[in-house]
Amino acid sequence: MQAFRRAAEEINIKLEIWGADITTTAPALLFCDKSIQVPRIKDLEYIPALLEVCKREKIDALIPTIDTDLMLLAENRETFLSIGTKVIISAPEKIKICRDKRLIAQYFHSIGLYSPKPVDDYLSYTDGFPAFIKPKDGSSSLFAYKVNDISELESYAKQVPDYIIQPYIEGVEYTVDVFCDFEGNPIYITPRERVSVRSGEVLKTKILYDKTIIEEVLQLVENYRPCGAITVQLIQQAESGKNYYIEINPRFGGGAPLSMRAGANSAKALLQLLCGEKLSYQPYVANEESVFSRFDQSIRIGGSIQNLKAIIFDLDDTLYSEKDYVYSGLKAVSEHFADCMDFYEESCRAFKNGLPIFDTVLSNLGILNQDNKMKCLQIYREHFPKITLYNGVKELIQEIRERGMKVGILTDGRPNGQRNKISALGLQEFVDEIIVTDEIGGEQFRKPNDIAFRIMQRKMGIPFENMVYVGDNVNKDFIAPQQLGMRTILFKNPNGLYPSNACNNTDYIIEDEIIKLKEVIFK
Repeated sequence: MQAFRRAAEEINIKLEIWGADITTTAPALLFCDKSIQVPRIKDLEYIPALLEVCKREKIDALIPTIDTDLMLLAENRETFLSIGTKVIISAPEKIKICRDKRLIAQYFHSIGLYSPKPVDDYLSYTDGFPAFIKPKDGSSSLFAYKVNDISELESYAKQVPDYIIQPYIEGVEYTVDVFCDFEGNPIYITPRERVSVRSGEVLKTKILYDKTIIEEVLQLVENYRPCGAITVQLIQQAESGKNYYIEINPRFGGGAPLSMRAGANSAKALLQLLCGEKLSYQPYVANEESVFSRFDQSIRIGGSIQNLKAIIFDLDDTLYSEKDYVYSGLKAVSEHFADCMDFYEESCRAFKNGLPIFDTVLSNLGILNQDNKMKCLQIYREHFPKITLYNGVKELIQEIRERGMKVGILTDGRPNGQRNKISALGLQEFVDEIIVTDEIGGEQFRKPNDIAFRIMQRKMGIPFENMVYVGDNVNKDFIAPQQLGMRTILFKNPNGLYPSNACNNTDYIIEDEIIKLKEVIFK
């Protein structure tokens, strides 16, 4: 999801990510813009629930991230397509092959690739030791064991459910991240060595362009015709140098973002395909010899508002009305164009109608040119605004500080404009710390980037778990603080510039008036 956000920013498209899970405490949901709770995959209402959301919210693409619903989604992909949702998954008959270790071995052989021969009865196994036993439809290396002799094999055969046995191949393990267009034409093929693995998931990987592997995977793709992403697992045998293909995972694998980081940006490619672009095969785009690592990150989910030592506020539409700032700026610009009748009224009308304000007004007045447009923007951005804090905000902040808690402001935006707002509101006089994210080093430090929150924490010297962030924007305000372990409070501002009826995974919600925050933090 982080990779898709970066890709959307790179190609300048608006992206909204929904997450679906059987529980509201799934950590990945905190990286989503919105989330829903769905029935279990085996529940008959699972597909209807997904269909209802996709239809209601006009979801463009449905991307599976676990193995257990792949067949179900493949079987229903035409139903989703009928409501305008593209399921990024291959044909059902190909998914069936991948979900059975016996079938996938037969498939590899049928297209001319090496694969360890599977046997499903330990009494019939004759290919020598060491061997490997695992469930025929397993994943994440669960119940998968190396066995050294017949006695071990007999013992494990009694423990592993619905198993297969294959000769153990000694050599270098590879994952190949493959991404194709919706017709199965390859765009990226990126082999990477599995340097370090835990529970079947790669922790450290190295990009290595092996010509033979790439040619063999192209051969596989020509027959398989994947839709979107698949990952191919193989072992390059140490003695012979032959590539033994083990499995195909017909979805984005857990390590796929590593290839994206290296340059084979399949997240970007998928967004481009959904926007109607045509893409061609791009070999060798990832940086060879690059080594990438993955790591776990602790994320706090839920929790009560207790033991608070610091409250950090967003600024715009949290402590004052951003619409008032817009009108103040339009008034300042209209004073410069005092000779133009109704400049202010026309500007306000364009703003209310959601039109590009200065382009519209200057065009209507017949004075649209680059100089006038730039002058409008300069005045608007640099003007000293006529704005006031929401009712009771100053008294609320003063009471917070009287109770021994610190108060901070963390806001996005151009430094001059945000500092003018802060001065006009007099906030610098009664808060402890103020951070304008753009002052750190530009727009890339805006929320949901977590750097500003880390700086705030260091300045205040207070643990994240004793801090709370109060904001109004469910799309960006709460991602970073929640990842860091802070509590969060959503102010659902009905009069905000960008009002939202959505509810993010946040600890508390206050509505209508920010002064209601007092009831939450002092109760």
